[in-house]
Amino acid sequence: MRFFNTEGPVRADLHYLLPPLTRWDLENVLALIEQQKYFLLHAPRQTGKTSCLLALMEHLNRDGRYRAVYANLEVAQTTREDVTRGMAAICSVLGGSIAFYLQDPNIDAWNQTLGAELAPEIRLFRLLATWASADERPAVLLLDEVDALVGDTLVALLRQLRAGYPQRPQAFPNTVILCGVRDLRDYRIHARSEPAPITGGSAFNIKAESLRLGDFSEAETQTLLQEHTQETGQVFTPEALQQVWTLTQGQPWLVNALAYQACFRSPQGRDRTRAIDAAMIDAAKESLILNRVTHLDQLADKLCEERVRHIIEPMLAGESLEQLPLSDLEYLTDLGLLRQRNGGGIEIANPIYREVLPRTLALVPQASLPQISPTWLNDQGQLDPQQLLAAFLDFWRQHGEPLLKSAPYHEIAPHLVLMAFLHRVVNGGGTLEREYAIGAGRMDLCLRYGAVTLGLELKVWRDGRPDPLTRGLGQLDGYLAGLGLDGGWLVIFDRRSGQPPIEERTGVDEVLSPGGRRIQVIRA
Repeated sequence: MRFFNTEGPVRADLHYLLPPLTRWDLENVLALIEQQKYFLLHAPRQTGKTSCLLALMEHLNRDGRYRAVYANLEVAQTTREDVTRGMAAICSVLGGSIAFYLQDPNIDAWNQTLGAELAPEIRLFRLLATWASADERPAVLLLDEVDALVGDTLVALLRQLRAGYPQRPQAFPNTVILCGVRDLRDYRIHARSEPAPITGGSAFNIKAESLRLGDFSEAETQTLLQEHTQETGQVFTPEALQQVWTLTQGQPWLVNALAYQACFRSPQGRDRTRAIDAAMIDAAKESLILNRVTHLDQLADKLCEERVRHIIEPMLAGESLEQLPLSDLEYLTDLGLLRQRNGGGIEIANPIYREVLPRTLALVPQASLPQISPTWLNDQGQLDPQQLLAAFLDFWRQHGEPLLKSAPYHEIAPHLVLMAFLHRVVNGGGTLEREYAIGAGRMDLCLRYGAVTLGLELKVWRDGRPDPLTRGLGQLDGYLAGLGLDGGWLVIFDRRSGQPPIEERTGVDEVLSPGGRRIQVIRA
């Protein structure tokens, strides 16, 4: 029985799949090869790049006009800037790949004898020249994980490819495709021998195009899910199909992971007579996040990088993104963390990532929380909003100041501490949803616990700015209207200098919003 794939390239005999060659413009790719172009394919991790390269190699070799070979250069990552070891590893991988995919051991044997005697600065050049010259059919080389290389090793690879470029196709590969997460402009080309970083253009100015592999469309997402239905008879309800699309926005790994969790891991989903419904998809999402699966953990790990922090931090706070380097925005887009809306603005790529990022940042404050008794629950185990408010005020007065220091992003430390507290509240019994409002100076939260839904808006009062109360009440009206609620919380974190201690300035007042809703205004 086939299943949804979340590890490595797809296989038609094992996995539900969309034919890889239908996911990019094959006609354009073949035209570039016909024109003897060197070009790039890039996309975020686990979106199907390797599957596309392997399918292209099989297509070209089956057609018979070219000799195509796929090689993964990730093994050379550990050599860092040791060019001798790096080139030895790359050439060894190429020799082995040619032997495996083309059943031609000659290049591997050449590499182990004659190639081993060559200087690293020309070893790859000579290997590719020898391979390309050995047959009348033009050679096509598909190099994966190229951006795993850094420094002098990466420079050596690009320089030797460029050196052989004029000799193609008779004495050098007709086409080379470089594949990785990032476009070449962002490769870490910093050679020790150079006084300044080498730009992508100067190191590899023979690049014709940079192709980006996109996410699934909504129709493609449904087509993939329905492969399971065709094979097992188990259907996805229309609401479940829509929820998969809503949560993932077609990110290939997330689509497969949600479906695999719902259909193959959950006890209900393994019952093939039971339809997969939206609640099962939501449970699958929560399981992926709580288990910190590798895909999500890798993205969350990027939050430690400075160029990621100074974009994600203001986005979480609802601040405008001003004077940010274009290269940093492109970097986060290449990673798949951000996407550009049709209207031109940027946003977190999908709702799952939008939830993972702040939850990850709140992990340290959450781990630092003291033991808190669930006084917010009544005798029937239901959430009482008034008791929750009293519990939060007591918690904030006692523990707010020290916990602010535990938050990894200083500018949104209050948001993270409050979210850590609320995660303790909903743990095992509810959900906490977030909405970002870039440029509006706020973050919106929706806490759901049983029959209770609570809408919150978080704002920060900083030096030199007016009291955000009036604007916050108007904004909260709109948010609560969307949730169908007649009341909520407006939490104003006073971060102005010279304020009294938190325990003295924390308090709450009830006011009416412009729309007539009862708002608990918490000043903390």
